Amino acid sequence: MEKKSKMQAEKHLTGTLVLSVFTAVLGFFQYGYSLGVINAPQKVIEAHYARVLGIVPMDRLATNTSEEDGPIPSTIPSTIPGTEAWGSTEGMLAPPEDPAASPHVLTMFWSLSVSVFAIGGMVSSFTVGWIGDRLGRVKAMLVVNVLSIVGNLLMGLAKFGPSHVLIIAGRAITGLYCGLSSGLVPMYVSEVSPTALRGALGTLHQLAIVTGILISQVLGLDFLLGNDEMWPLLLGLSGVAALLQFFLLLLCPESPRYLYIKLGKVEEAKKSLKRLRGNCDPMKEIAEMEKEKQEAASEKKVSIGQLFTSSKYRQAVIVALMVQISQQFSGINAIFYYSTNIFERAGVDQPVYATIGVGVVNTVFTVISVFLVEKAGRRSLFLAGLMGMLLSAVAMTVGLVLLSQFAWMSYVSMIAIFLFVIFFEVGPGPIPWFIVAELFSQGPRPAAIAIAGFCNWACNFIVGMCFQYIADLCGSYVFVIFAVLLLVFLLFAYLKVPETKGKSFEEIAAVFRRKKLPAKTMTELEELRGSEVA
Repeated sequence: MEKKSKMQAEKHLTGTLVLSVFTAVLGFFQYGYSLGVINAPQKVIEAHYARVLGIVPMDRLATNTSEEDGPIPSTIPSTIPGTEAWGSTEGMLAPPEDPAASPHVLTMFWSLSVSVFAIGGMVSSFTVGWIGDRLGRVKAMLVVNVLSIVGNLLMGLAKFGPSHVLIIAGRAITGLYCGLSSGLVPMYVSEVSPTALRGALGTLHQLAIVTGILISQVLGLDFLLGNDEMWPLLLGLSGVAALLQFFLLLLCPESPRYLYIKLGKVEEAKKSLKRLRGNCDPMKEIAEMEKEKQEAASEKKVSIGQLFTSSKYRQAVIVALMVQISQQFSGINAIFYYSTNIFERAGVDQPVYATIGVGVVNTVFTVISVFLVEKAGRRSLFLAGLMGMLLSAVAMTVGLVLLSQFAWMSYVSMIAIFLFVIFFEVGPGPIPWFIVAELFSQGPRPAAIAIAGFCNWACNFIVGMCFQYIADLCGSYVFVIFAVLLLVFLLFAYLKVPETKGKSFEEIAAVFRRKKLPAKTMTELEELRGSEVA
């Protein structure tokens, strides 16, 4: 009974904790919105690029071309709003001398518009630790919101200048914001959350992402904002979330761990804990912070180079990087970026609505994962998710390959896409965002989050930039590549990824210190806990 009441106290949710976590994950909402917003209005924006740059001959603007250009978006359909007025050449450059090169130039501009977002994230992710320690978690999130506001303004004003330049610049600057936010938010949420709720609150990162994706997909419908008149507003709308986050952050307490361990402000840390925990006694967490502070002091400052060169951290770093790689190279961003086009290839009549269906499923199963992650544990859900995605990728490939022979294979492909997304949200989606913060104590945590963030963004960029070309090359077999990668990730996770459910940072770090991480990590953690009790 005493243990039960203790757990209830630890799991006590206060209004301040809810406000703080909600405000922080608005950064991930913007990340999700930026991922999904570029998908639905793809052809409208491509057509606008073609009109402004004159990179597509005039006769291609009126009719669809033959299938020579492939199924990936390289043609401009006649149904795009606004194209009926394109007979005038005013404001257009002359068509290129080589008409056959036009689709490839358009593909290049579009791929850059999609993937430059990740370049911004890669660049800024290395500064997460520095800005988080220099300004504090809350002030850092306040400052970086300026980048989001500027980037969204550029995209919102795209029609008043060279649209391709403004969109690419706007998405790059927004990517800079998201790269910083994707490191600062998990750092803050993990540090303000009680241990018993750390996993559940950690999955809210992914819930915010998929909610942003879903809202961007709905608003991207052509009768809402995904048309020739309103698409700049659609691209720049996440600036509203940036403004909301800015003002709400003024109400949020600073991370008590940052105040106590980094600044040594004991009283301020206690006040912050009381705001976050309500009537709960803060001394237990203060004692844990003191232990962590002493350990961090003995470790000195850990640089990114030391994370790779020191045997003390090497195993944890490998695990941190691999979970990020597995998240991005699983193929999920291929679905997010190009789902509308994939549904077209699968023979779906209304691919945009099918894409929104994916967003709904995405959101629902992310909510389910919030409850699963503390019951089933991180490791088991991660493994189950990878296995399900592997089988779904195989089924998707079979459906696309046999579509020309059996019309009903379009349903197989559709179901496979939905299952692929469901299994992603079970584990590989949410877990990498917060498990890195769980694998490292206060000393190496900022550097670890920085390199994990860079790895995630680099993989994001590679998928966003290359998938369209790979799909052209591989055709219906494109997801075979992801299936092979998923098999590799599954084997690695089975052998190397530890269970972190309900463990303190010190307990998790102790597993890596004892010896190189074995397959039966859960057994080791149980032994560790048993020895502590004894």
